[in-house]
Amino acid sequence: MREPNKTATAVKDQPVQTVTPDGASHPAPPAKRRTFLGYLALMGPAFVVGAWQFGPGNLTTAVQAGSRYDYTLVWVIAVSTILMIFFTDMSVRLGIATPTSLITSIKDHLGKWVGVLAGFGVFGITLMFSVGNAVGSGLGLSLVFGGSPVLWTVVCTAAVGFVLAFRNVYGIVEKALLAIVVLMGIAFIASTVVAQPDWYRSMEGMVPTLPPGSEILIVALVGTNFSINAAFYTSYGIKENRRTRADYRDITLVDTIPGIVAPGIMTALVIMVSAAVLGQTGGEATSIGALASIFAPLAGPVGSMLFALGLSGAAFSSMIANATAGGTMLSDALGRGAKAGSPTARIFTGVILAFGLVITISFQASPVGLIVIAQSLTVLIAPLLGVLLFVMSNKAAVMGGLRNKWWQNLFATIGLIAIIASSLRLITTLLG
Repeated sequence: MREPNKTATAVKDQPVQTVTPDGASHPAPPAKRRTFLGYLALMGPAFVVGAWQFGPGNLTTAVQAGSRYDYTLVWVIAVSTILMIFFTDMSVRLGIATPTSLITSIKDHLGKWVGVLAGFGVFGITLMFSVGNAVGSGLGLSLVFGGSPVLWTVVCTAAVGFVLAFRNVYGIVEKALLAIVVLMGIAFIASTVVAQPDWYRSMEGMVPTLPPGSEILIVALVGTNFSINAAFYTSYGIKENRRTRADYRDITLVDTIPGIVAPGIMTALVIMVSAAVLGQTGGEATSIGALASIFAPLAGPVGSMLFALGLSGAAFSSMIANATAGGTMLSDALGRGAKAGSPTARIFTGVILAFGLVITISFQASPVGLIVIAQSLTVLIAPLLGVLLFVMSNKAAVMGGLRNKWWQNLFATIGLIAIIASSLRLITTLLG
């Protein structure tokens, strides 16, 4: 009887070696064979990021992009989505590889002041996003139920505060946002069917162009779709769910990629629908009425209701994720706990919600313009967070076998160039 090939058998049976932060080599845990429900259980952290990313600021800037510049800015969403996947993946691997939370690891390896600066930077971004979330929640709910947008902003803020008061905060947030993302996807796909955009021209919009006067809007689109602060938070979701190296490949396939692609697709659909509807009349979505009537020319009250429901879902989901992330990471930066349910995290979460509410009540004259400006300003802090993700994911002592590969560094470099260029463009535009 012929003997099996011992060399091939040995190679096949030999466990893959991984390197731990102490430099020692250990066998990697065997890959898990999962059931369908097992794969579904891995979904969560990236969808939280996607829900945070696809907020009312994202929706508002997408509407303006389509109504002002037709299909020509679809390429911004495509490029931002690809880059967002790579930065989210870096955060996922950091969440798996580091023994502590991301900001704590940054303080350990790059200096305490760097970690504290990152925490305050993220907190500043979440304050800006809270404005768009508060404005959008009031607009959306007032369109659905009638009444004052400011009153509905107060109601929605109180509802989010109630949700975040539960003990298992992150688990509840994750499940709620998964459901909301699915419902929003259905709403915006239905809106696209109603509007019947020009698919050929939307494909032409994949070719990068810079229409005159679109600079600030492009920066706002980058700030909402290539949201490095949201990617930064992914590692905390990975820690909350206690993911391991054996989970990494499956996480990428069922969570990271679909969780980031979903809001990208929805944003592109909003641009195409607004181009199809508002582009026909030459109108611009610069007022509450224009936003509400985006679908009305083709679908009447039903179309307006679809938009209102989408805006409400985007605002509510983003408000929850934004406040949770900002409070958690600032608490971590100050050494007061890296869990969403820690007392300090809850206090800072309340501050974020209150800030959005106060600014919304104080500046009611131009809510849409306020959203666009707030989203644009987030780009100023994003380069720091992007550099930290890049540096940490390249540290062999931290990452071991999950360290960045050359092609991951290539896309990360492109992403850093894009976000730094957006920041410089915003600064020069504001100064000019």
